[in-house]
Amino acid sequence: MSKILIRGAKILGGEPQDVLIDGETIERVGRGIEAGDATVVEAAGQVLLPGLVDLHTHLREPGREDSETVLTGTKAAAVGGFTAVHAMANTFPVADTAGVVEQVWRLGKESGYCDVQPVGAVTVGLEGKQLAELGAMHDSAAGVKVFSDDGKCVDDAVIMRRALEYVKAFDGVVAQHAQEPRLTEGAQMNEGVVSAELGLGGWPAVAEESIIARDVLLAAHVGSRVHICHLSTAGSVDIVRWAKSKGWNVTAEVTPHHLLLTDELVRSFNPVYKVNPPLRTEADVMALREALADGTIDCVATDHAPHPHEDKDCEWAAAAMGMVGLETALSVVQQTMVDTGLIDWAGVADRMSFRPAAIGRLQGHGRPVSAGEPANLTLVDPAYRGLVDPAGFASRSRNTPYEGRELLGRVTHTFLRGRATVVDGKLA
Repeated sequence: MSKILIRGAKILGGEPQDVLIDGETIERVGRGIEAGDATVVEAAGQVLLPGLVDLHTHLREPGREDSETVLTGTKAAAVGGFTAVHAMANTFPVADTAGVVEQVWRLGKESGYCDVQPVGAVTVGLEGKQLAELGAMHDSAAGVKVFSDDGKCVDDAVIMRRALEYVKAFDGVVAQHAQEPRLTEGAQMNEGVVSAELGLGGWPAVAEESIIARDVLLAAHVGSRVHICHLSTAGSVDIVRWAKSKGWNVTAEVTPHHLLLTDELVRSFNPVYKVNPPLRTEADVMALREALADGTIDCVATDHAPHPHEDKDCEWAAAAMGMVGLETALSVVQQTMVDTGLIDWAGVADRMSFRPAAIGRLQGHGRPVSAGEPANLTLVDPAYRGLVDPAGFASRSRNTPYEGRELLGRVTHTFLRGRATVVDGKLA
């Protein structure tokens, strides 16, 4: 591999510096580094971040290759600045055995656009009745550390306790999709004023908050790690903040769409806004932003959920829940968190690289931009302005809520262990 010199980039938003990459590693960081025989990337005005890490991605393979594959999903990840993603287990077949997680892991190795860390199912078939092969998945070539029935809640308290106890043995974590099923039967959107006016079944905040309250107590009781997926309400923030004040091992994520969009958009009845958990109120959005800024919420995770055209281009009630998010996540975080002054670019590196890598116990990612570290890097032009056009997405699916919306910022280059996967905003 040839040498690459990134010239004049603002590392984590700081003063401009040069970064010399040699092979898979950062060789030098400083000013006035001679290019020599290195390929030069002129980065004046751009921000250099550690490669982004997503704790919550749906790559759909095996089984739903009509919506996404590991190859197309990792291409989308690279375009979005990600060098590692965690692939959720709700595939067909479910990733509840060592064989399936190893298949996904190997597909990630073959794709080459970013690292793929499979997430193992907590229960067999995501059915919530019997623990899956947690130990075998951890001991497999995939080395699974994160387990989740995402898309479904582990609603049985005994099963959840057993899972927390089991993963404690190898420092694993259970990532909970917090949704009390009986409270959300027939739910179509957030329960509130808008749902009442539209006559749509409501998904009450308490359905999320009650599960989170139970699970932080369970995690404290057994001394294990629990992670809350796609936290979406102000009440959930309060519970996580309280749990952390107790010193309990609780972490949480928020999606970009829950930082920007509200349930008022559902008035359009456009199924692109149908998602689980649902878009909430403006007050919830503001509470989530503040919680991400003060560290109550640890990280941003995309919950990238691709769906084929026919699953979204239909009436609201029949439409699938979910949005694609890998290619727009960083721009949404810039707009909602950086440009509003809530966090700086060092905060973005923390919430989108350092912390998710630490939660997932992911080696080689979420590392400082300094000499001797792996060259997993993302270069961002924060001054870029452009309209979102899903026709140009690398993802196989187009179900973005931002079509036609102007977003700020663009990933210009992504480097995976020193190899450029994205150059000038395009796949290498």
